[in-house]
Amino acid sequence: MPATLLDGKHVAQLTETDLAERVAALKAKTGDRTPVLATILVGDDPASATYVKMKANACRRIGMESMAIELPASTKTNDLLREIEQLNANPDVHGILLQHPVPSHIDERAAFDMIALEKDVDGVTCLGFGRMSMGEPAYGCATPQGIMRLLEHYEIKLSGKHAVVVGRSPILGKPMAMMMLQANATVTICHSRTENLEAHIRQADVIVGAVGRPEFIQAEWIKDGAVVVDAGYHPGGVGDIEMGPLVDRVAAYTPVPGGVGPMTINTLIMQTVESGEKAFA
Repeated sequence: MPATLLDGKHVAQLTETDLAERVAALKAKTGDRTPVLATILVGDDPASATYVKMKANACRRIGMESMAIELPASTKTNDLLREIEQLNANPDVHGILLQHPVPSHIDERAAFDMIALEKDVDGVTCLGFGRMSMGEPAYGCATPQGIMRLLEHYEIKLSGKHAVVVGRSPILGKPMAMMMLQANATVTICHSRTENLEAHIRQADVIVGAVGRPEFIQAEWIKDGAVVVDAGYHPGGVGDIEMGPLVDRVAAYTPVPGGVGPMTINTLIMQTVESGEKAFA
């Protein structure tokens, strides 16, 4: 059987059709008001600016509004916290995105945790992570939540499977592991310093590459018939997993690009629509 291509771009496009209908329904109900996503960009990193623009374009495609807050690289933590407080208090804002990473002198964790839970549509707060981990209502961190939605769309079974997550970042690896645990997978968390990493990966029914190093995970470490999810993206269009030799012998895999990336943005927008629906209810 040929491997299933887990096409995040296609799934995101399907979802956008539904989201556009939901936004139109909200506009009809509220006198042309829409959910609003506020994006905060600190500094002038070109890649971050591109990501923010992509998110604004995604809002536009479904008829939703966005608000761009651009702050200089010299912004101090307290200045950023005040900006977030103002957005928390603004009833016209339904989702808040602080583009990662911020300049190194800013306390990013403090800034993330200033975001009100009901507006944490990117799933970056400690409170949101804790609630998600306990199976309580919360917006999931956008990238791992997007991966879970992609696996669900393609009916990839997780219950009872051994999932290995390679990466432990607070906005990807850790929430990914918790989400898979909630889906009844048996989860092993590894990282770049894990001893005998190859041996752990060889046991994986589902492998998620989220370590942030180009092709760090070797194809020969991955067993036949595994489900391979690559959450990395690096110059040259490669991810965290050596994908080329795998496409003819695994059960399913995400392309890079076009797999996880579109689902991240799509999940952020979907969760903002959900937040708007709750606010307008």
